Amino acid sequence: MSRVGNKAIQLDSRVQVQIDGSMVTVTGPKGTLSFAVPAAIAVASEGGRVLVTRTGDEGPIRARHGMVRSILNNMMVGVTTGYRRDLEFQGVGYRGQIKGERGLSLSLGFSGPVEYEVPVGVKVTMPDPTHITVEGPDKQLVGQAAATIRGFRPPDCYQGKGIRYAGEHVSLKEGKTVG
Repeated sequence: MSRVGNKAIQLDSRVQVQIDGSMVTVTGPKGTLSFAVPAAIAVASEGGRVLVTRTGDEGPIRARHGMVRSILNNMMVGVTTGYRRDLEFQGVGYRGQIKGERGLSLSLGFSGPVEYEVPVGVKVTMPDPTHITVEGPDKQLVGQAAATIRGFRPPDCYQGKGIRYAGEHVSLKEGKTVG
């Protein structure tokens, strides 16, 4: 039995869950998210709780049971409090600025700026030119947007220059020695 999948998800008073066949829609103050539940998994809402059960006991079905429950729980947290990833620039001349409503222009030491279009459902703010905050209700979308931005110039292993998550520790390698 899946220990994660058997846990009931407690609903917040601000969250509304609508189950329509295999489609689950969660609505809250931060937005609306939808998820298509796999065929052998059933979702039911009763008494302020959401229960996830499975009909079979084969390997793939058992593996998806806990995953579906975790995704639904992340959706509930996302529409109430949201998710956030902070990024910071390390290096001389590395900075960024917001262009328009969905654009981001990054100076990362290349011959020209790197232009990035922020996906719909994600909000990007820059408190200063060397820090980026990525926020939104969808955990996967926020994490993917932050990873894409970081992927333009990941931290260098010799000098530490690049884009890193806030609080990320980058262990530096020792350079060449002349002896």
